[in-house]
Amino acid sequence: MRITELRNRINEAFADPDTYSRDTVHSELGGRTVNEALAAGLEPGDIWRGVIAHNPEMPAKLR
Repeated sequence: MRITELRNRINEAFADPDTYSRDTVHSELGGRTVNEALAAGLEPGDIWRGVIAHNPEMPAKLR
């Protein structure tokens, strides 16, 4: 997965994707936000799997 696809998926899944990516800390990403995880060099696919794990209520069509 590319970063642009990760961003597109986050845009589709969340009403305020910029705030989500900047402010929501995920234990699944080592206590990082999406933006911090990207800056740390985590793979976008791994980040997306962390976002899914953090949001189990996410509709299946977005997973």
